[in-house]
Amino acid sequence: MGFVRNALGLEPPSPESEPTAANRFFPWDQSPYPQIRERASRIMQHGRCRVTGKNIAYVCPLSGIPTHHSREAWEMDRRYHQERVYEKLRKVNVYEHDLRSGRAFPEFEFPEEQGRERTVNMANWDLFFYTRGFYSMDTEFQLAAVTKMLSYPLTIAAVLSQFSPYFLNPKGPITLEGLKSLAALRYTLYPGGSSSNSALVRRGDTSFAESLSQSTTAVSLKNRPVRLFILGARAEAQLPGYIWKQLQYLFPSTHFEIYFVGPECNFDRARGTYVRRHDGKPFVCEVDPTLKLFYYTDYFDVFHRMQEFYPYDPFFDCFFTFHPGYASMALGQNTWLDNGTVQALLDTKCAVFTTGYSKEDIRQDMRLLTKQFGSQMDLLMDPVENLYKSTKWELNDLDPQEVYQFNMYIAGYRGKRYHTTRGSQRELGAPWRL
Repeated sequence: MGFVRNALGLEPPSPESEPTAANRFFPWDQSPYPQIRERASRIMQHGRCRVTGKNIAYVCPLSGIPTHHSREAWEMDRRYHQERVYEKLRKVNVYEHDLRSGRAFPEFEFPEEQGRERTVNMANWDLFFYTRGFYSMDTEFQLAAVTKMLSYPLTIAAVLSQFSPYFLNPKGPITLEGLKSLAALRYTLYPGGSSSNSALVRRGDTSFAESLSQSTTAVSLKNRPVRLFILGARAEAQLPGYIWKQLQYLFPSTHFEIYFVGPECNFDRARGTYVRRHDGKPFVCEVDPTLKLFYYTDYFDVFHRMQEFYPYDPFFDCFFTFHPGYASMALGQNTWLDNGTVQALLDTKCAVFTTGYSKEDIRQDMRLLTKQFGSQMDLLMDPVENLYKSTKWELNDLDPQEVYQFNMYIAGYRGKRYHTTRGSQRELGAPWRL
């Protein structure tokens, strides 16, 4: 009905309970919700004013969020006003208040199994929601709430689907090596075959296409689920099983096992702390016979050395790292490089897809990987804006002028399966451009 009302221009006046930019706006230090007032206090304690370098003590009247040391600093911040930073901050404000407003959230009533005669359009959020039969998202608040939760499973689905919105170079970000990895996975995800094979033939890589065709019999005999490894898992590991079930609904013939790996992958809400196991065993949650979730509470390189996940198979295994921060240094240590996690990922020879909070974030990550492992890795997917990023704006409490969206950009890589003896500079690990 919401779609019909919009199409005919018959939007009725919103009742007071409906979220709007006006009725969801409150200065954070005067918020009706104690969690937001506490967050404002943390920003003032730990954040730093970009103009003065001092602590933050002034709440921006345009965004309602603490941003500067004083009103004078706020007035002097030319970039803040010229670039209208306060507009995105205001969205952060109203989204956070909406989530705590106590309103009904009918948008969280997700559809269940899809009829096999219906095709889901993966081109973007709007077409996905419409063709999948979701509740009509009439407001930006509904869209923000739902996309934040579904960004993780839908980012995965958009890459793996045979109806993926990401196309082969030069029209899209997928490289020839990326198409090879995706073709292998799609042979498993779609037992009846995949169009990726014909694409390989069109590009002239008949040897790989033939090897896939010869492997289909062996693959069909393996009674094994598709394994999705999510490394450095945090927020994505806290999503309930019914959210991850939306991924499985898009591949109804496939059984999935999702492995959340990392010391912060198992959060006990009752105790308000992360729970770890030191015996190398996972916490296990079986959503239903087609979907099982595993929580391994240590770094991936630990389990890789233990051969916990062996053998790896590019037809059945795929890796994802959401906002890994490959290039960041925490307390002078890079856990991805120093612990050997990236090297372990390359050793698996399976596809790895990674996301970033911003264009610069994923640029830095991919530059570091290319610099450190360029001779050992193939680029599968050029860095590109993720069509299934969260539409909800988030805030960095230590720098409250920095706003971002989860999974904003995405790229892919893989350990080399063979040494290149001839080919283009791109195949030899030449720098990519974003």
